[in-house]
Parts: sequence; C-alpha cells; structure tokens
Amino acid sequence: MPQEQPDRAAPRDGGEPLVVHHLPGGLRSTLEAVLMVVDEPVSVPDLASAFGVGESEIRANLEGLEVEYRAQQRGFTLREVDGSWRMYSRPVYADAVEKFLLGNQQAKLTQAALETLAVIAYRQPISRSRVGATRGVNVDGVTRTLVTRGLITEVGSDAEGGATLYGTTPYFLQRLGIGSLDELPPLAPYLPDAAIIDELVEQGHG
Repeated sequence: MPQEQPDRAAPRDGGEPLVVHHLPGGLRSTLEAVLMVVDEPVSVPDLASAFGVGESEIRANLEGLEVEYRAQQRGFTLREVDGSWRMYSRPVYADAVEKFLLGNQQAKLTQAALETLAVIAYRQPISRSRVGATRGVNVDGVTRTLVTRGLITEVGSDAEGGATLYGTTPYFLQRLGIGSLDELPPLAPYLPDAAIIDELVEQGHG
C-alpha cells in the first residue's frame, strides 16, 4: 500500500501542493506564523488537515515551540485550552502589560482602535472576525487593548460558530458622556449590514 505524503497540504489554486517542511524553519515556523494571526484558538486536527501533517507531529511541534519560548524567557506562551491552541502573554508579565495599557488613561486611542471600537459600538454583539471583515484587517490585538481599557467586554458566544461576541461597557458610555447607545450619532447607516459582513467573513476577509 503506498504511504501518504505527510508534509503536503492541499494544492493552492490548482498549483503544486504546499510542502511545509520545505519552508524556512519548516513546520514549526509555519505553525508559529499561523498562530500569530489567528483570531480564535485553533485545534490540532485543523492544523493537521491544513498542512497535510499528522496530528502527533503537529502537537510535538507546538509543545516544542512552548519549550523554546520558556527557555528563551519570551514574553508570550503557547497554551492549549479545550483542545485548541493559541498564543498568550505570560501571566508573570501581567502587571507590566496592565501598566503599559492603563498607565495613562488619557492617552488617545489609535486610529485602528477607534475604528474597531466604532464597529463594535454600532454592530454589537459582534465577533472579532466580523469586525475584521468590516475593517479589512486583523483586529485581534486591538480588541484585547479595548478589553483591557474597559471599553468593551465579552457578552456571549455566537450560536452557530461559538465565536466570542463583544459589546461596549458602561465605562464606554461614561467616556463618551452619554447615557445609552441610543444617543450615539447616526453612523450606523454607513457600516455594512449583517448580511454583507457574513459574506465578507465567508470570503476570508475576516
């Protein structure tokens, strides 16, 4: 019986299969690149399927990455939560991260943060992928910043995909000097409606 080629992912756009072991740094660096940009934790089976690699090899490389990060005293770590993996900042640096993000409450939000906050305010409850689809960029880091600053919070999970949904907080209203979301200026008509956002997500723009 012919053996499977464990390092070949499905062909891209009808071309040659992607051989992850031939990329610089091989499978381990490929996994690292993917985990740097995902919005939600990703499972070993999904990674194995994407890259045509056995699950045991995927897991061994993920665990190897974490060993490297710990040995190098990196500020981030890889964690497995409910069977899926994602990068997180190390708890030992929590005070430093909080000090940086909250040390100057009067600091202005970046343009990216303001745009992300606006989409969440007018389209809440909404997932990161849908916010990203609306803005056309990854909003993972910006979302975490807004959560840390107390402007948005997790308000539930999507019934279909299970993605975390976000909404604004009472502190957000306080900072804007309004009593409710009904007092927001009429910006919503200029944002894509839910159907268009869903289509963008399906096309991979989130």
